[in-house]
Amino acid sequence: PPSGVSLWAQPPGGQVALGDRLVLSCAVAAGTGPLSFSWHRGGSRAPLGTGPRLELRHVGDNDSGHYQCRASDGDSVAESVPLNVTVL
Repeated sequence: PPSGVSLWAQPPGGQVALGDRLVLSCAVAAGTGPLSFSWHRGGSRAPLGTGPRLELRHVGDNDSGHYQCRASDGDSVAESVPLNVTVL
């Protein structure tokens, strides 16, 4: 099963100016087979995106919050620690 899901942001720390670009990346330390990724904000069920990267091209006021990456191998799911994104 996937484990050690890490999440990082560009710009670092998830502090991004209004209208700027935010890129979130997800990596898995361990796991076998093909993995699927999904992105969630504030505990919402509907994914913001799929794949190991999430790109927000023009960040708005409503984009701030806690983002999480989930990695799944089809059987089990591992989540990253939430990253707090702040729009400046």
